[in-house]
Amino acid sequence: MTVGNRLLQRARFIGCTAAAVALLCVVTCSAGQGSAPATGLEAAPFFRSRSVTATYAGPGREDPEPTDLPEVKIGWFGPSDPADPVGGPSWCAASLAVEEANAAGGYKDVPFRLLPRWSENPWGTGVSQLTRLAYEEGVWALIGSTDGDGTHLAEQVVTKARLALVSAISTDKTVTLANVPWVFSLAPGDHLQAPALAQALLTVTCGQPFVVLSSTAHDARMATTELLLALRRRHVVPALHLTFSRGVAGPEDLAIQLERTAAVKPAAIVVIAGARDGARVVRCLRDRGLDVPVFGSAPTGRALFIEEAGESGEGVVFPLLFDPKGNERAKQFAQRFEKRFGHQPDYAAAYAYDVTLLLIDAIRRAGLNRTRIRDALQALPPWEGVTGTVQWDPTGQNVRPVVLATIEDGRAVSLALRSDAAQSLTPSP
Repeated sequence: MTVGNRLLQRARFIGCTAAAVALLCVVTCSAGQGSAPATGLEAAPFFRSRSVTATYAGPGREDPEPTDLPEVKIGWFGPSDPADPVGGPSWCAASLAVEEANAAGGYKDVPFRLLPRWSENPWGTGVSQLTRLAYEEGVWALIGSTDGDGTHLAEQVVTKARLALVSAISTDKTVTLANVPWVFSLAPGDHLQAPALAQALLTVTCGQPFVVLSSTAHDARMATTELLLALRRRHVVPALHLTFSRGVAGPEDLAIQLERTAAVKPAAIVVIAGARDGARVVRCLRDRGLDVPVFGSAPTGRALFIEEAGESGEGVVFPLLFDPKGNERAKQFAQRFEKRFGHQPDYAAAYAYDVTLLLIDAIRRAGLNRTRIRDALQALPPWEGVTGTVQWDPTGQNVRPVVLATIEDGRAVSLALRSDAAQSLTPSP
């Protein structure tokens, strides 16, 4: 082949390639016509999974209801020790809900029973226990787990077992974004909490630098992603974002983070972590002399955080997921819980209580049939619980407004109910 022919062939190839690229651009632009305008940060998505309802069209609804059952079992994937600092309050609240339901007649005079299964290594031995719970123990629905990581594990099991799963306290929005029609989530997701937290943070900092300290644990990573996105939408980024590993014991685990944070001289600090880790980080910040406004993620509202943080936790601002004085149901529940267990319920306890009663209500409406129980959950009308109104978005995630709170005298206090809320979110002179 002569040099001229080779050049001609290459020219034809380049011409065809350019035409293909031009055609692709035309097709892409045409496909984008009529879609929502871009925000300036990202293009309009081709598909919004949160606007699509996953349905189940398979068998199961025709199965007859069993007779002569001694009890109606509801699975519980989490710790069942009342003394467990993370899962104990939830177990206590769910047990209280079952007791009250049984006192009201159970299911056609058959008592409900919570059947717990758990392992400190959920992705190890916990898998086998959860599988037996779904396939061998005869449970009609499942509650779980203590965090988003464990809930994702349970999600994989119930998808195959065709068993309804309701997450009580996970705020990971991706729990219901897997297009699995068997999964529901009661706590408002991080994507609903982040905008309020971001706006309050900007009100305090007024353009001054701030620092984000976040755990590498699953739930903390998901919450951090949503907060950073909410900040970017407001055209703001932190001066510094540092991470730390789960299991903080003291300042020796945060030496680098504390040094770099102090060097920035931030106007505020955001700590995103589990309750125990978050409390220890806040104590380290105060001990280091960083006496600036501190913001936290939802676990800041846990009783475990308040107990571990002590005086260092006073004044921390965070999303309030449960207010024991929010409505009459919440007040009565808080009184019953404290009388029975000797301490106030936190949001994990309140959501476990609501999720248990919600499931019991669905079983009573649907009968003892797994598929019809799922249908009853999906068709749930606005349902009033101690945490407020429960109403699903198309994916099965509870949609509810989120307000902020702070810690005063060892208790979470809603900023929305305080007359000095505006002053509490302004920087000190």
